[in-house]
Amino acid sequence: MSLPLLSIVLLLFLVVILASGVWIAVGLGLVGLLAMTLVTDVPIGQVLATTVWSASSSWTLAALPLFIWMGEILFRTRLSEQMFQGLSPWLQWLPGRLIHTNIVGCGIFAAVSGSSAATVATIGKISLPELKKRGYNERLSLGTLAGSGTLGLLIPPSIPMVVYAVTANVSVLQVFLGGFLPGLLVMALYMGYVIVWSLLNPDKTPPRDPALPFRAKLRQSAKLAPCLLLIAAVFLSLVLGFATATECAAWGVTGALFLAWWSGTLSWATVRESIMSTTRLTCMIMLILASAAFCTAAMGFTGIPAALAEWVKGQQLSPHMLVLALTCMYIILGCLIDGISMIVLTAVIVLPMVREAGFDLIWFGVYLVIHVEMAQITPPVGFNLFVLQNMSGKDIWTVAKAAFPFFILLNVAVLIITTFPQIVLYLPKLAFPD
Repeated sequence: MSLPLLSIVLLLFLVVILASGVWIAVGLGLVGLLAMTLVTDVPIGQVLATTVWSASSSWTLAALPLFIWMGEILFRTRLSEQMFQGLSPWLQWLPGRLIHTNIVGCGIFAAVSGSSAATVATIGKISLPELKKRGYNERLSLGTLAGSGTLGLLIPPSIPMVVYAVTANVSVLQVFLGGFLPGLLVMALYMGYVIVWSLLNPDKTPPRDPALPFRAKLRQSAKLAPCLLLIAAVFLSLVLGFATATECAAWGVTGALFLAWWSGTLSWATVRESIMSTTRLTCMIMLILASAAFCTAAMGFTGIPAALAEWVKGQQLSPHMLVLALTCMYIILGCLIDGISMIVLTAVIVLPMVREAGFDLIWFGVYLVIHVEMAQITPPVGFNLFVLQNMSGKDIWTVAKAAFPFFILLNVAVLIITTFPQIVLYLPKLAFPD
């Protein structure tokens, strides 16, 4: 069977499998099984056992359940209430006023959690009722929360970044460091949009609350100190090389348990709930990674990735045209499948192209995670939209319309880091000079 025909057969088989509702992990495994059956006589069981074991036994993956558990513990604390009270006095002077608490609060929580959905739910459960009660524009409140919740994927620790690092065989620590400055860039874009919108719509922004004395502001913000200290400890450990990503995850869990105890929410029930939720999510991700590893090995036997990379090279596309083509592909995929599946599903085909085009794989990891952020706020499967739908009582399309400006801003962020890749690579090169 010729390579073009084989490619079409495997692609159609994958589309049918996914359209039938079969789990992504099972679908990838079946595609790998079909590919090996068609092109090679190598014992399939031996390849399956070897690839699944090598994909699952990586020491890097030990960080995955720890970062997930850290976010699950903090999700069950009073952190969102304390964050709103601590941030609101300092943000009143900005145009948009308390709307900025969504963005800054999500940015802070993102630095101690690897989950976008947990970030949205944690900040939203306090901020949405408070903003609605004070008369803020509901559409802007929903949009900022949907967009800012995605910072949980870009600002380390990040679950998709761990998945990408394992899939692409690059340093988790370097990918983490690469995400910090783009995360701040996205926050700045969001806050800039809110400021411009508020200046154009002054009648839709409520008056500021009565000003508080400086000491009163400090007292209200004091409750945020342990969380900020945890963020600083994790960040400095990463930048200064005091700890690996896995060690930082372990210390992060310890810090999260302390914060839960300090807020009075630590109990056997919350610990058990957090462990069970962590176990379910970790098992799902590990199953996808194991199936993707087998599918990647099978694709290697077919020769399709190498041939496709060679074909792309023959087209003599400029690096920026390749990025544009990949951006269009990932936006479409983000409307159909979840972010982690998007990473592992495309890695076997895309990574050879990216290497051939001369892109840094650390940069590409951050680029890809921003597209995973887009997938969180694009219907019909954007998970942040479902979380906000349940929290607000609005229909999914109303929430999607509110999130659309922030989808556009994420595309602007992609354009900026493509034009200025130093934004991504500055901290990794600072911590790991050549």
